[in-house]
Amino acid sequence: MNKIIAITGASSGIGLATAILFADQGWTVYAGTRNVLRDQEQHGGRPNLHFLEMEVTQPESLERAFATIEERHGHLDVLFANAGFGFLRPLGQATFEEIQTVFDTNVYGVMHTIRAGLPLLRKAASGHLVATTSVGGLVGQPLNEIYCASKFAVEGLLESLATYYKPTFNIDVTLLEPGAIATHFNSTVLSHVEQTGGIRDDEYKPVFETYIGTFSKRNAVPQTPESVAEVMLKLVNMETKPLRIRTSEQADDFVRFKVGQDPTGLDGMLNTRKLQLNM
Repeated sequence: MNKIIAITGASSGIGLATAILFADQGWTVYAGTRNVLRDQEQHGGRPNLHFLEMEVTQPESLERAFATIEERHGHLDVLFANAGFGFLRPLGQATFEEIQTVFDTNVYGVMHTIRAGLPLLRKAASGHLVATTSVGGLVGQPLNEIYCASKFAVEGLLESLATYYKPTFNIDVTLLEPGAIATHFNSTVLSHVEQTGGIRDDEYKPVFETYIGTFSKRNAVPQTPESVAEVMLKLVNMETKPLRIRTSEQADDFVRFKVGQDPTGLDGMLNTRKLQLNM
């Protein structure tokens, strides 16, 4: 029997690459999008790849999507809560509406997705819940404090769920933690900066200019969404699913500063990041 996966945020990037790869591997894939007709026309053609409306900020949209999956299959093997977006603006400049928008998708959207999909995961012989976070969910970064806060929240959410989902419901829980990805994600973030006043001539300007320059150098060869999808495929086929899995050596190296694996410890992390900002 084919396995079934539902993916939010599947109109582009990691979500779309994962949907296509899993469909090509014989999975039945339900790819969440805001524009079903457009994405089905552009990326359809595979009989086992189905685009469904999944607007993660609207619980009723998710409930309709999972009701469709339940009607057709009765269960769900993998739920991939992948929808999210980046935000580059310091707390001192961001409006409350912008902060709320980030959390509505990156945090509450994940919660809505899990709440809607959990009953179907419980009906599977062994379900698997995966959420895309980021190295920004483990290591704070300048000007990314709002985005990082949202991803830290998802890390805490799934780490807590993992303490009882496996022993109680036989549902594995994993946090997928990429570094920089070669998608429109980063260009969209920078476009949003331009659309909301650009780099303002204030006390944050030197930090903006230095951070953006450093980010571009450090991530000159970002990971592709297709390679992240390959990690996702390997993950779901592991006999023992890890709580956390990073998707590249670059992501591992970056997080090592935080988790204390680097011999220089916390002071080394702070000094290294200071050097990076001064590049």
